Amino acid sequence: MPLPFKVYWIFAALLAVQSSFSLLDGFRFLRYLRAGLQAPRHDFHPPATVIVAVKGLDDQLAANLENLLSQDYLNYDLIFALAEESDPAHSFIASRLHAFSPGRRLGPRHARVMVAGLTPERGEKVNNLTAALSAVPTDTEILVFADADARFKPDWLGSLIGPLSDPAVTVSTGFRWYLPGTTFGSRLRAAWDATIATMFGDHHHNFAWGGSMAIRTADFHRLKVAERYWAGSVSDDYGLTAAVRENHGWIRFEPKCLVASSDETRLSEFLRWSNRQIIITRVYAAHLWRWGLLSYAFFCGTLLLGLWLGLAPGPAGRRLAALGFDAAFLLLGMAKARLRESVALTAFPEEANTSLRDGSCYWRYWPLVPWVMLVNFITAGLVRRIDWAGTRYELISPTALRVLSREQRRSTGAQGAITRNL
Repeated sequence: MPLPFKVYWIFAALLAVQSSFSLLDGFRFLRYLRAGLQAPRHDFHPPATVIVAVKGLDDQLAANLENLLSQDYLNYDLIFALAEESDPAHSFIASRLHAFSPGRRLGPRHARVMVAGLTPERGEKVNNLTAALSAVPTDTEILVFADADARFKPDWLGSLIGPLSDPAVTVSTGFRWYLPGTTFGSRLRAAWDATIATMFGDHHHNFAWGGSMAIRTADFHRLKVAERYWAGSVSDDYGLTAAVRENHGWIRFEPKCLVASSDETRLSEFLRWSNRQIIITRVYAAHLWRWGLLSYAFFCGTLLLGLWLGLAPGPAGRRLAALGFDAAFLLLGMAKARLRESVALTAFPEEANTSLRDGSCYWRYWPLVPWVMLVNFITAGLVRRIDWAGTRYELISPTALRVLSREQRRSTGAQGAITRNL
């Protein structure tokens, strides 16, 4: 047997094992999600402060703002943190908060918007969150960090904080789930991001997601997250993840905090966004980048080798076997991706007749995902510059960056935070 075929059969055997275990892992995640969604509510509601980093207006901000102002939680404060008062989101949020009446059964005790200023020392989002810490009430026992573009259900806050009733849990986290949308870029993004979402589970390899993560205030300060892991950083969630892991803590994924996102995107925007996600991973979690690069290079390389052998001159039986194995690997991958459609329908049944009418995109678009991922991982090995919300950064190390440019620079130095209580 020619050497290329021998190499392919070895690779194919390894990939068959990997693909089979990956499919089983898909069933594991679906079971974990269903069990978590059916679990009773936690009877744990210590004073909490929710800090939301905001930049710019979008079509979803009004609805997401209302969701944050109507959480079914007994005792929480809400802080919206922006970099500049000139941000149009500032006046929009301020006007809504002026009309807000604290003291209702649902909603925060107090809500405020604050301006953090700009700094060349850390990413804009991280700087917003860091500045907001100065406005946290002294009785706050739980710090919650959230993104303004996530769609939170009424029980999101209680579900996120609930796992912290277990002293063994250091951080409780959710994750985003992109609904398909109507454009090619939006549907490909949904299939791409779902491959990451289903990595979570009842294990100690979870990572915190900045759009929905909670930690005890005492643990946040004990781990020196702001001082050590957010200083010079563009990534709030990888910083918190590193702090927890280096101190042997536990990050627990809460299925009820799988939050939907539904904004539309073009293909070019998706590719820039996905490259940025993996470049950030390369800088702040290099071991994950190395593993991902190896995994996707192995998968795509095996498929290419099988295709080449199937089309090259040679015995028909061997050529058909190579093509057959390639097809089997794609079908196994699509079978796992089909489970992600079930995940979406289980987590967001209210979207079954609207956003998830085309839930099949999770598996129909999946054959493109490994190739996009491979490009993302290769790009991350070559590039350390990212564009994020109008600011261009060069990521030097996990604790150092350089701000290269801003779309609207109002100040180059950190300013004292301006807080408006409403």
